[in-house]
Amino acid sequence: MKRGISALLLNQAADFAQRKPSVEEEEAKRIAEMGKPILGEHPKLEVVIEESYEFKSTVDKLIKKTNLALVVGTHSWRDQFMEAITVSAAGDEEEDDSGEERLPSCFDYVMHFLTVFWKVLFACVPPTEYLNGWACFVVSIIVIGILTAIIGDLASHFGCTIGLKDSVTAVVFVAFGTSVPDTFASKVAATQDVYADASIGNVTGSNAVNVFLGIGLAWSVAAIYWASQGQEFHVSAGTLAFSVTLFTIFAFVCISVLLYRRRPHIGGELGGPKGYRLATSLLFVSLWLLYILFATLEAYCYIKGF
Repeated sequence: MKRGISALLLNQAADFAQRKPSVEEEEAKRIAEMGKPILGEHPKLEVVIEESYEFKSTVDKLIKKTNLALVVGTHSWRDQFMEAITVSAAGDEEEDDSGEERLPSCFDYVMHFLTVFWKVLFACVPPTEYLNGWACFVVSIIVIGILTAIIGDLASHFGCTIGLKDSVTAVVFVAFGTSVPDTFASKVAATQDVYADASIGNVTGSNAVNVFLGIGLAWSVAAIYWASQGQEFHVSAGTLAFSVTLFTIFAFVCISVLLYRRRPHIGGELGGPKGYRLATSLLFVSLWLLYILFATLEAYCYIKGF
């Protein structure tokens, strides 16, 4: 049947070639010819697939950080003490470009010697495997509170020794000593998280704990104690109003900068192009220095407060 149909079509084509086609047939033939596939100017296409080493390195680092964030924690006290007394390469450069583990440098040994006491001390905290992590959480909070109290007392004695007022000692040494760990924790959270939520949340949560517990809880306990003794508990405002107002103004500046950094050409609240990173860091450090300067001038009556 196929051969018969083919022969019929060939005969019709031969008859069409012998006689003169009509205008409609010529137009139909022209349209049919236009639909045929033909070779263009470039008859060949070559596709070359190459591996992007920069992309591969970025993906490997991201996977490494993600895995690190997922498996953070220890299973036993032995792991914690072994990690505390072992010298390791610091930062994200534990592996070089070839994928091999980088040996500790001289700076790593020096930092390990200076911090080995604190490493061994914090290795006494229960591992995260015990009681689903609650033992580690509770003991860590207790240890942090004890260290904060020690740092506060040391700063107060240091300020008394060199003749600084308590308000200046508080905004310079106490705040700096208790906020540096939060700063490093925020840095780690920023490098291990895709978004800035963990980093910004750590900062705001730390300030909330300092204000609500550091001031409110202490004042509440003192008020309850003196009320039980039949006396009233009075707290002099001192430079508190001026410091809070100054802090609020600088906080609005910081929030405005963070909102501006959400623009597409920057890319986010943290990181971004090098120029924006340097400008933002310098601005925030300058605000901190200005806060210390104005608070000190007001404490020593060089400028008038509220």
